[in-house]
Amino acid sequence: MIVAGSGPRAVVTTASYEARRFGVGSAMPAAQARRLCPDAVVLAPDFALYRERSAAVMDVVRAHVERVEQVGLDEAYLDLSDLHSPNAAMRRLVAEIRARTGLSASVGIGPNKLVAKVASDAEKPAGFVVLSREQACARFAGAPVGLVPGIGPRTAERLGALGITTLGALAGADESALIGAFGPRQGPWLRRRGQFRGAEEVETDREAVSESRETTFDRDIEEPARLEAILAELTAELCAGLRRHGRRGRTIRIKVRLADFTTVTRARTVEQPTDDPALVGEVALALLRAYAPERPVRLLGVGVTGFAAPAAPARDAADQLALPL
Repeated sequence: MIVAGSGPRAVVTTASYEARRFGVGSAMPAAQARRLCPDAVVLAPDFALYRERSAAVMDVVRAHVERVEQVGLDEAYLDLSDLHSPNAAMRRLVAEIRARTGLSASVGIGPNKLVAKVASDAEKPAGFVVLSREQACARFAGAPVGLVPGIGPRTAERLGALGITTLGALAGADESALIGAFGPRQGPWLRRRGQFRGAEEVETDREAVSESRETTFDRDIEEPARLEAILAELTAELCAGLRRHGRRGRTIRIKVRLADFTTVTRARTVEQPTDDPALVGEVALALLRAYAPERPVRLLGVGVTGFAAPAAPARDAADQLALPL
């Protein structure tokens, strides 16, 4: 099964493990995926359903574990330090997720979030991997550096130019050489990633720092009027989402990707945090007109960042204070 849109520029959202054996992967053009796996069933993405199922799974998770850091629709870090038998507790959790939702889950247990993350990916689907930091270093010593989160293709390429292609080599790399190539902050950080040293604290509150809406066109658009109309629609969707989430921001930005994949962002900061579609639309339109793309546009987006803290509601003597149970 392949999950992807139907337009000529649609990309794969995800694919079943059976389809992945044919070389199908996320972010691949859907047309290429169909060529690689012509017998696959292709389904359109249904994010409303994904959010609903995610909420059901996370309800089960939070009923078992107090400290949960959700990092996406299908992923979360759990603090197991207070559990008497964490391995057994996680096996019970996986069984209950399947019983209540019909979905499987992969579990990785480790002394920090980096080890847990890589362990959870190691034996999908329905994997259950428990590793110490030292065991993770030994097990993945021969793995490419891009296995760990935070090391993307460009960084991996730069490491490769230094002769560092595996996590074992990165863990034992000369720190001064990494500093010379990547700087005093990123160099030591990369070495720590190779040694599977990472954050241990589970953050129960992950605040969003921005919200945006964007769309990729089936065919490039060069008419300014059409681009402006689409920008207005995206702005309306964005501001509706901001209001729904109780967010207001000061920095308004646009994103424009041209036909040759050149990607440009422009931003402007206003005096007061806002979720007003009129103001956001006015600023976004001015940014688009000032940029005035000289080539056809492939993608257009608008976003707001610099969120203000939510205002505390006014109280009077008749107000009642509600406490969570």
